[in-house]
Amino acid sequence: MPGSHALPSPAPSPGSPLHVWWAQRPPAAGAAVMATGVLSIGLHLTGYDVLSRVTLAMAGVAWVALAADFIVRLVRKRERWLTEAGMPGALNAVAATTVLGTRVSTLGRHTLAEALLALAAVLWPVLLVTVVRQWRRGMPGVVFLCCVATQGLAVQGAVLAEAEAVAWLAHTALVLFWLGLVLYGVALALFDLRQVAEGAGDQWVAGGALAISALAGAGLLAADDGGLYLWNADDTGVLRTVTVALLVLALAWYAVLLLAEVRWPRPRYDMCRWATVFPMGMTAAATLSVAAAVDVPSLKGPGEVLLWVAAAAWLAVAVAALAAARVSLRSRAPR
Repeated sequence: MPGSHALPSPAPSPGSPLHVWWAQRPPAAGAAVMATGVLSIGLHLTGYDVLSRVTLAMAGVAWVALAADFIVRLVRKRERWLTEAGMPGALNAVAATTVLGTRVSTLGRHTLAEALLALAAVLWPVLLVTVVRQWRRGMPGVVFLCCVATQGLAVQGAVLAEAEAVAWLAHTALVLFWLGLVLYGVALALFDLRQVAEGAGDQWVAGGALAISALAGAGLLAADDGGLYLWNADDTGVLRTVTVALLVLALAWYAVLLLAEVRWPRPRYDMCRWATVFPMGMTAAATLSVAAAVDVPSLKGPGEVLLWVAAAAWLAVAVAALAAARVSLRSRAPR
């Protein structure tokens, strides 16, 4: 997978073309679940609940399929699983689970959301430690998944803390929020800035990681407003300032990356393009959430515009992905 240090495709194994195609799916495929899940969150925030539930169902089906494959590889293809677990894209498993869990929690399905959060919390340290051991300078955009996965836990923790009035969960989410920012700084130092012009799509995660950090900050502010009295006025002020700053930085990255796409067009489909859609959707969701958390209604309009831009990008990438899958399956079909 260009730009993400993916494994070479495994040698074709006996079976149907569909089976062979699926067996060659890299860990980065989880970005499709993240992109679809965050689109569902954004549609929910703007009141389009029917579309939000449809996209949630799509994300859920894809998550189940990828989770089943995750288990199969762990049990039957341990060597390959261990190799893939060291790739930055492996953290998509944690991030996708938290995005799905966050949307599920807004439906009032707290038991299921808690199960997803617990699963993500178990996977997070294992995959994070394995991934960090492989870090080096000149990394592609997926290096920022260390921050995305950590902030995903913070977001879901904050949402559940507000819904169930659980103070310890909010405090844990706050610790993860600050840890995620530290990890972002480390990832930024390792990120190859040339990826802005050359990346296959995952360079957008550099901005998406800041956007999900802003979303986590907004969730923590909302939890405090819910009557938990989690932090004093000074701490709340710091959290509010940092959250707004993170959103501003995420929007700045969005502008830079968008201009880079115009300056250096990369029209060919790559699976990394799902890692473009996710940050676009996350920036929209973060803008909408921060608007409510800090009481700045003027941000709602730009947030909705960004949401529909993300929806258009999701549709374009989905069509391209289906076309690429069709060509791949035809090439493997018996002649």
